[in-house]
Amino acid sequence: MAISFRILLLVAFCCLTFSSVDAQERPRLFVGASSKTLGYSPLWVGTKKGFFDQQGLDVQLVLLRGVPMTLQSLAANSLHIGSGGPEPYMEATERGLDFVITGGIINGMTQFIIAGKNYKTFESLRGTTLGSTSLTGGTVTAFREALKQKGLEYPKDYKLLVVTGGSAGNLAALQTGQISATTVAVPLNYAAEEFGYNIIGRLLDATPNFQSNVVVTRRSWADRNRPIMVRFMKAMVQSLRWLFDNRDAAVEFLAKEMQLKPAHALKGWEYYTQNRIWPPDGEPNVEGMKHNLRTYLEQTGAKGPTPDVQKFIELGYLNDAVKELGRR
Repeated sequence: MAISFRILLLVAFCCLTFSSVDAQERPRLFVGASSKTLGYSPLWVGTKKGFFDQQGLDVQLVLLRGVPMTLQSLAANSLHIGSGGPEPYMEATERGLDFVITGGIINGMTQFIIAGKNYKTFESLRGTTLGSTSLTGGTVTAFREALKQKGLEYPKDYKLLVVTGGSAGNLAALQTGQISATTVAVPLNYAAEEFGYNIIGRLLDATPNFQSNVVVTRRSWADRNRPIMVRFMKAMVQSLRWLFDNRDAAVEFLAKEMQLKPAHALKGWEYYTQNRIWPPDGEPNVEGMKHNLRTYLEQTGAKGPTPDVQKFIELGYLNDAVKELGRR
């Protein structure tokens, strides 16, 4: 109830400001983040390192804890820009809303397969119960694909137990012995390894093309406020480039802002930059989104032809931003 009340207040306030953004000298933008984790760091870099300020934007990050709430707030015009996995936004667009993806934030899989201390190989997981945050979605699909590539078919060779709480919940279930293995995202996987659990694979190897999180907005708003949207994308690209180009400062920032051990922040930074999980110029993984869309349609049992993923993407704002900044 308290969360709903806060959202109503946010909606009421934004409705007063949303239509008049163009008239403001330093427009205030409400930007939704569905979690404050390592992957979403570019948003916090943009605010804390002044890149949004440099572009003349007053960006207010709104932490809404989950893509459904972010999507609802964006649909209700209580956010100007949102983020999260692309599938719900693509589905909502197919249902008549005018969401459009303008860039990428997390362009790949960040989960490792972590097994209990008595399980050291994929084969040792045969006949056991594995943990997942859901039975549908990109992560569990990639998890099942990784297992299939090692000869384990669902549900014949293992069971899946739905565990709440994301990577932390998965790790807790592993610690209590409810499950034999699960997926844990960077950098929590490094903590799991320190606890003595076994890393037996990573989802990136099974599913090299995947779009985990995107920048999304309403097409109608972005068209009316094109210069502002371009400035926002410029700040995002500046934030991403800063993360790539300033290892020591970035690791210090990540450790402090995301409350990580410095060693874990460093390993996380290495994983994200070396694998281009953060896109250095803000571009989304289009091939990854094609994979996302195919998987989503298979899971939902949707009928009819697969939509062209390009209909959900508008990179004109990003292209203008990169042109103004200069390419790397």
